[in-house]
Amino acid sequence: MAKEKDNYVHENESGLQGQYKHWFLDYASYVILERAVPAMEDGLKPVQRRILHAMKEMDDGRYNKVANIIGQSMQYHPHGDASIGDALVNMGQKDLLIDTQGNWGDVRTGDDAAAARYIEARLSKFALEVAFNAKTTEWQLSYDGRKNEPVVLPMKFPLLLAQGADGIAVGLSTKILPHNFCEIIDASIKYLKGKKFELYPDFQTGGMIDVSNYNDGRRGGKVRVRAIIEELDKKTLVIRSVPYGVTTTALMESIVKANDQGKIKVKKVTDATAKDVEIMVELAAGIQTDIAIDALYAFTDCEVSISPNACVIVDQKPRFLGATELLKESVDNTKNLLQKELEIKLRELEEKWHYTSLEKIFFEEKIYKELEKKHETWDKVISAIDKAFVPFTKKLKRPVTKEDILKLTEKPVRRIYKLDIDELNAQIKGIEAEIKQVKHNLANLVDFAIAYYNNLLTKFGKGRERKTEIKLFDTIKVQQVAIANTKLYMNRAEGFIGTSLKKDEFVTECSDIDDIIVFTKRGIMKVVKVGEKTFIGKDIIHAAVFTKNDERTTYNMIYVDGASGTSYAKRFNVTGVTREKEYDLTKGDAKSKVHYFTANANGEAEVVKVVLSPNCTARNKEFEFYFEELEIKGRSSMGNQVTKYPIKSVKFKEKGRSTLAGRKLWFDDTFGRINTDEKGSYLGSFEPEDRILVVYDEGAYEITDQELTQRFDPEKVLLIEKFNPEKIITAVYLDNDKQQFNVKRFKIETTTLRIKFLFIKEGNNNRLEAVTTEEKPVLLLSQGRGTQKREQKIKITDFVDVMGWKAVGNKLVEHNKSVEMEWIPQKDKQQSQTELFT
Repeated sequence: MAKEKDNYVHENESGLQGQYKHWFLDYASYVILERAVPAMEDGLKPVQRRILHAMKEMDDGRYNKVANIIGQSMQYHPHGDASIGDALVNMGQKDLLIDTQGNWGDVRTGDDAAAARYIEARLSKFALEVAFNAKTTEWQLSYDGRKNEPVVLPMKFPLLLAQGADGIAVGLSTKILPHNFCEIIDASIKYLKGKKFELYPDFQTGGMIDVSNYNDGRRGGKVRVRAIIEELDKKTLVIRSVPYGVTTTALMESIVKANDQGKIKVKKVTDATAKDVEIMVELAAGIQTDIAIDALYAFTDCEVSISPNACVIVDQKPRFLGATELLKESVDNTKNLLQKELEIKLRELEEKWHYTSLEKIFFEEKIYKELEKKHETWDKVISAIDKAFVPFTKKLKRPVTKEDILKLTEKPVRRIYKLDIDELNAQIKGIEAEIKQVKHNLANLVDFAIAYYNNLLTKFGKGRERKTEIKLFDTIKVQQVAIANTKLYMNRAEGFIGTSLKKDEFVTECSDIDDIIVFTKRGIMKVVKVGEKTFIGKDIIHAAVFTKNDERTTYNMIYVDGASGTSYAKRFNVTGVTREKEYDLTKGDAKSKVHYFTANANGEAEVVKVVLSPNCTARNKEFEFYFEELEIKGRSSMGNQVTKYPIKSVKFKEKGRSTLAGRKLWFDDTFGRINTDEKGSYLGSFEPEDRILVVYDEGAYEITDQELTQRFDPEKVLLIEKFNPEKIITAVYLDNDKQQFNVKRFKIETTTLRIKFLFIKEGNNNRLEAVTTEEKPVLLLSQGRGTQKREQKIKITDFVDVMGWKAVGNKLVEHNKSVEMEWIPQKDKQQSQTELFT
């Protein structure tokens, strides 16, 4: 009995394990193939395909209630009305295959569609043109065996790339981003012509996209998507779009969350979205708009990163393809479908030609009179007609069948007597012309496919232009734009720093994502994250917010080596470190200690008074030490010897000058940023008090500081350079009211920073045409076209005097479309380049 029981348990366990194994695989395969992942051929998931098929069955040109469409679709889709309704609304919101009527929700705001009984839909004209053809469709039985449904729709368009797709299956997922309708057609035509093409995502929600890491939509790729943020005034920002997949509600919540965390400071966020997205962000007092925009991108959903993962079903298996491969496969599939349609049409035309020719012979040669003869049986009548056609078989393209004869005999008698032979001849000629055209199209299938795509672009491309602007995004350094949202304290004696030590010494305001650099009396340096309470080491002598790659902040230090008793002085920068690691700035002996330490933001080198121990044998027990005599080296350098005698004290005596050269700045006209990374145009070497001049195409100038967080619109900046108040600005602008170009020369008289001053005449469509700060500017003025073109070199200083910055200026030339102008560069202008390399 025990043995039989063991066998029973073993068999049961084996069967159960086997069932779980097969059931899981079956389930996983079902979800991948039948639920979550679209097919390569038509770009549709099964539920989408069944909805479209049901709508085609119902199609009569009028709108149908969505509730009725759901009911019709349930004959093919066995998963309930909710999944069908959601899929239908999703397709309707993409505004491609389905024409909608009623409240279908809004992908920008996240508003849901109205109930299915209130909204209506029908197939769009585009869907009817590209997605259906019963003659080229492969059919299968529906889930209950009662009806036929398509295996895939005969889709003659790269729908998958146009609509995009999202799906999560068992063990894999798919995410295909939508692309622009017109660009897809252009790429399809280029592929058919054997040319190279590129495809990048385009979203209904607009915004901006950086596709530098798109990787053709494959796994491992990534795109960054940003909302468009505009400066309404110095206190208010307006968000004009939302990133793909983000709603206005979610975006506002992310802004409020970042504000609550202290990463940005705003007073109020208001949603004024109607036809267009409009979210008003009122900034807190003292917050600069440039920094606020960067902070919104860095800390909120105004910028999101999306990782595409294009997975599709090919031959009943999931495959990972790129956007290029998806388009090529779809275009090849379209070409095959067009070939099938042409071949079917050719057969139908040949059949029509055959029957029309038979009909013509039947009446023209009076074979129909065999019907009037008295034959014994109907079969003999048919046989007699068949024999009568024998002399004319050479005129036909295939043998005459019994079915052909039966069809002829079924014609009404009245039709026989009214028959117009000329009309039949005209029909035959028309059919022959059609056959010739179809054969031509088959012989030139690529050209036919190109014409097909061009026709789609002409009929349906209007209003489907790109909505998402493609541009490179700059990398925002979050530490630079983070708002100081906490206070840092330190306990020097016990060696702690942190935000919770509120009874101890205040250090600085900082953000909770900052790094803090700390130095101790022992000569130990450490960089740590901002925390509530962090132990560094006893006797802290300096703590501050750490800026990575800062080559200007210079530390001046005098320390005594514990092993030898010799004192050394050193100057060093700290540009990069490993967080939480201790760095010994002395020669390494545990008894070493720091006598003197300062941190200098701009490389200043002070003078100190060194007092030696009164008991030492040195003749001169007091002397001055000049830090400017030391070179700035790395933090690990030993330094220069100050004295071998014991030091009693080192005291600050005199403030020194900066030993660093001016800071070299560049303007990156790709991102509209000032930088120190040698990107873009060189602006010059700047001392701390130097300013920057920016002139805009609207006819305004602005004096600004060297803050690297500023952003400028590079398309609007005509001139940006180091500001010299003695330089004369020469400007040519359009006076649209008088239809003339004016020229003026002036010096900048204002001193207020970051305020735009309009220096051209106010008026609609007035604009700045050319501007320079050359000492003796020469303008090359061109007028006319072709052989009528005339060029003239004008020395502006010869007829225009220096005037006030608000002056209208002198007339230069009448305005017309052929006027072109540019400055002739001075040959001796080498100052900035020489400065760059010295």
